[in-house]
Amino acid sequence: MKGKVVVLTGATSGIGRVAAEELARRGARLIMVARDRSRGEATLERLRDLSPGIAHSFHYADLSRLNEMKRVGQEIAQAEPRLDALINNAGAMFGSRHVTEDGLERTFALNHVAYFVLTHMLWEPLRASAPARVVNTSSDAHQGVTLDFDDLQSEKAYNGSFWVRLRHGGAGFLVYGRSKLCNILFTRELARRLEGTGVTANCLHPGFVDTRFGDQSGGLMALGIRVGKNFALSPQQGAETLIYLATSPEVAGVSGKYFYRCRPATASQAAQDDAAARRLWLETAKLTGLDH
Repeated sequence: MKGKVVVLTGATSGIGRVAAEELARRGARLIMVARDRSRGEATLERLRDLSPGIAHSFHYADLSRLNEMKRVGQEIAQAEPRLDALINNAGAMFGSRHVTEDGLERTFALNHVAYFVLTHMLWEPLRASAPARVVNTSSDAHQGVTLDFDDLQSEKAYNGSFWVRLRHGGAGFLVYGRSKLCNILFTRELARRLEGTGVTANCLHPGFVDTRFGDQSGGLMALGIRVGKNFALSPQQGAETLIYLATSPEVAGVSGKYFYRCRPATASQAAQDDAAARRLWLETAKLTGLDH
């Protein structure tokens, strides 16, 4: 990775921070996107210690807001004519429904739309650096859920049947699972559209990892997550597949796949639906005003 340039979101904690540190050790220059400036500065200080002389940097943005996604993407694209990898890793789960100023449900906005927008904004620098890679953090939480294209903003999911919410462990878990399904479908359609360009796109399930993730989700959901973390993987273990997809020569020509433990895995039937992948792309393009 010496001399390569990598954009990484969600780099200030959990598997994102582990990945940033490992990529810095290997000589990559990190361009990171975060919301919290204090955690960003702490991460930057750590990376400078690990790789003296490399000009790592942060851009600060709220990736649940459409104008912020576009702004930070444009800033990076203007500053960096070439990018070797984009790692879309930022994400969250919320216990109750919140709608952004753009009219988007917050989980959908942060976990899916931000991936879509940043990838679009950085399309040309990635193609200019081919061979280049896009890596999207998804989750096994996509198993057992389907997309409702008439309810992408989850009004029904949060306010619908008690039994539906119970079956999925709560509305927050259901909506989070759908956003992770979106990540896989987005990756499939992205890989199809990138075919022949030298840019690959893959996604991964990191496993259930003991990080800050879910701590702010609130109520019983946050309690359940805290209990579950007693049996979770370490951030170092969780980051292995992400680092593998960003760096390994073994997957240099692989695209459109879903990985777990550094190996191709079988996603759910709903996640293999190419018609749904194309429709999700078109629907998201309408919501964001972006398409290629």
